[in-house]
Amino acid sequence: MIRIITIFFAGFCAMTGMASAQQAVQTVRAAVLRVDPPRLPPISRLDARPGDLGFAGARLAIQDNDTTGRFMGQDFEAIEVAATPESAGPELQKLLGQGIPFIVVLADEAQTLALADQAGDAALILNAQARGDNLRGLDCRANTIHVAPSHAMLADALAQFLMWKRWPDWFLVEGSHPQDIALANAYRRAAVKFGARIVEERTYEDTGGGRRTDTGHVQVQAQMPVFTQRAAEHDVLIAADEAGVFALWLPYQTWDARPVAGSAGLVPRSWHPALEAWGATQFQNRFEELAIRPMREEDYQTWLALRMIGEAATRTQSADPAKLREFLLSPAFEIAGFKGQKLTLRDWDHQLRQPILLTTGSVTVSVSPQDQYLHQSSALDTLGIDRPETECKFRGQG
Repeated sequence: MIRIITIFFAGFCAMTGMASAQQAVQTVRAAVLRVDPPRLPPISRLDARPGDLGFAGARLAIQDNDTTGRFMGQDFEAIEVAATPESAGPELQKLLGQGIPFIVVLADEAQTLALADQAGDAALILNAQARGDNLRGLDCRANTIHVAPSHAMLADALAQFLMWKRWPDWFLVEGSHPQDIALANAYRRAAVKFGARIVEERTYEDTGGGRRTDTGHVQVQAQMPVFTQRAAEHDVLIAADEAGVFALWLPYQTWDARPVAGSAGLVPRSWHPALEAWGATQFQNRFEELAIRPMREEDYQTWLALRMIGEAATRTQSADPAKLREFLLSPAFEIAGFKGQKLTLRDWDHQLRQPILLTTGSVTVSVSPQDQYLHQSSALDTLGIDRPETECKFRGQG
């Protein structure tokens, strides 16, 4: 499925009073490629993925870019493409054939890496979903910007808050899927980094079966206390469940009366619809008016990716892809993201620095980095992989 969203504004009148139609309009072209693999229904029907996930964020970004663009003689366009894992490569090739220079990708780690390699020098990939630390490390690519936060950033954000709470003893429960293990490794790294102790680890094996049956809650009520009993003394249970198999069943079902964090309970996120600070209320309202639903992380990350392109076009007063790309990757680039401070790019792995929200189902509990964690250049670099730790050596040309 392909959809083109574009809002065309005529150029503005010159100071001489000449009609704006005589001025050339610069068009900035981009695309959003969302890859939808087969997946089981989520544990909760409230978490079902909307059909316009990510695309709704793109539509708001185009509106925002054009609000500025109308005064700059610029027009912004984003092509929306929904693909399967099998059709993603051919769909990307079509976009490259059309000369689209900026492609926002919503896909898992393996697919994002494959698409980046396929794009090569022909397009700049903006990763708006994949969180794997490998994409910012050994598998980093010069033609990729990571708008989505990494596993390491999310784990560090939660770890800072737990240490501020003086909850240093963690009981880590990880799922059996590769993405669960990758997230658990980020929590192991965060524990070492901030001085926490993982007092016990357990693996929840995904054996399949129904998770939303009429008796599902009855089975969980019997199983989860048994699964978590006799754990070493701990302050908090950390769930690493990227696959969404078990974590939501943990709160109120553990053997010991302890808080749950990670993939359930207190969850680190790039965005949450309850955020109201830093002008976010108006932003949330505009999105909800457009999409008739709350904004999700994928929407925010897609919006932010396209706004980065818009900001580069405004600052450079150009639609030339090479100039925009150069500015995006330069120290001069920064963008507002309704998070209380400007967001910038790390030059060593092309990860967008950003605060991380710590949230429950209905409120934002805190925002990391926490005040007590300082850094010689940016407090945001206390979240994730810092320059001395990076394993990124860019392959391919950006």
